[in-house]
Amino acid sequence: MSPDTALADLALKLLGKDIADADDEERRVLQSIVERSLISRDAMDVADEQATFGERLSDRVARVGGSWGFIIVFSLVLFGWMILNSEILGRWHDAFDPFPYIFLNLMLSTIAAIQAPVIMMSQNRQAAKDRLAASLDYQINLRAELEIMRLHEKVDEMRFHELAGKIDELCARTPPKE
Repeated sequence: MSPDTALADLALKLLGKDIADADDEERRVLQSIVERSLISRDAMDVADEQATFGERLSDRVARVGGSWGFIIVFSLVLFGWMILNSEILGRWHDAFDPFPYIFLNLMLSTIAAIQAPVIMMSQNRQAAKDRLAASLDYQINLRAELEIMRLHEKVDEMRFHELAGKIDELCARTPPKE
């Protein structure tokens, strides 16, 4: 039996539909059953393999920008900027950005304008990872369900043969009625 025929037979027997009507996930599961190969994969490894440089960079920016370390360091820089321009350089009238800190506001707005889309890219990538994980989970669940169905069929067949053997044995012991 060719692998294509075995695949088509399994699709009809286990899924109740033609192989042409099966989606990619179902075909992958059936193919793994025919080949007797593993189907489980780590979703994060698969997502990382497919990630572009920009996606990996957005993940790093989001990881740093969404941490307490960043908030603390950024707050210290802001307070340092204000103290430098108000107290230290302000005493000699050399402040390069005196109160109300217009240049600081411009820099903060620019950082926010750049950081927000980068974080959104990272969130979109995380959503894609979640969809991939759900797809891989579905494949594993489908494989397990189909394998359990196959085991049930084998057990039922074994019981049938055992029962048939007992019936034959009883028939052989019982003398025919005359």
